[in-house]
Amino acid sequence: MQALEFCLCMAEAILLFSPEHSPFFFCSRKARTRLHWAGQTLAILFAALGLGFIISSRTRSELPHLVSWHSWVGALTLLATSGQALCGLCLLCPRAARVSRVARLKLYHLTCGLVVYLMATGTVFLGMYSVWFQAQIKGAAWYLCLALPLYPALVIMHQISSSYLPKKKMEM
Repeated sequence: MQALEFCLCMAEAILLFSPEHSPFFFCSRKARTRLHWAGQTLAILFAALGLGFIISSRTRSELPHLVSWHSWVGALTLLATSGQALCGLCLLCPRAARVSRVARLKLYHLTCGLVVYLMATGTVFLGMYSVWFQAQIKGAAWYLCLALPLYPALVIMHQISSSYLPKKKMEM
């Protein structure tokens, strides 16, 4: 269940900057940045909670850790998410982090954030191919569940590639 909250918080925090998809479009950029930071913090907290449950469950069941592609990609996604959070903190307080090129760091943060979101989507897809998930969800419902993570991923990819990246390339 924490994977759902993780992906939802991450997607909503990214979409805060979209004028078409955000209910907070009327807020200032600074307010949306703070909301983005809060949403991503919630996503990291849900990820940590989920990781704790996974480790506890597998330890109690005496099952080995990191034995599937889902677990490896998930671990890499959490590592990349942590790196993105550190980069975001540097953008939140550039003077304290001694960042000299804020515009370039924003572009890297934006691009890497898209990669991290796509990694999270890939982790969800791999989880849907697990024996447990396929035993729970069968038939047409499985295909519906497979299609559900695609829409937010496509919306986020479109938002980032069409509205922000071309502008930043010209400014640099």
